[in-house]
Amino acid sequence: MGKKLYVGNLSYKVSSSDLEQLLSQYGQVQSAEVIVDRDSGRSKGFGFVEMSTDEEAQAAIAGLNGNEHEGRALTVNEARPREPRNGGGFGGGGRGGRGGYGGRGQY
Repeated sequence: MGKKLYVGNLSYKVSSSDLEQLLSQYGQVQSAEVIVDRDSGRSKGFGFVEMSTDEEAQAAIAGLNGNEHEGRALTVNEARPREPRNGGGFGGGGRGGRGGYGGRGQY
């Protein structure tokens, strides 16, 4: 099984295919994805790449971490497991505000 890498400090112009091409010089890339903002569709400046072997992943880390790409020093390291998210999307706790009808308090 391959190793998943985090690639950070990417230029906002870098696409998933650019990321795949960048890391393919270190071995076979199984998947490459630049993370984009759900609302705007704009890159968040980081992505994840899965390499075929641990050796290829280590070679990519050694070859790219701290090196400049499109004017930015890349951060490349082993991706940490995703932490579980809390709750169901409402962020917990009431609705805030000062009550209904304009929120001006007492009349």
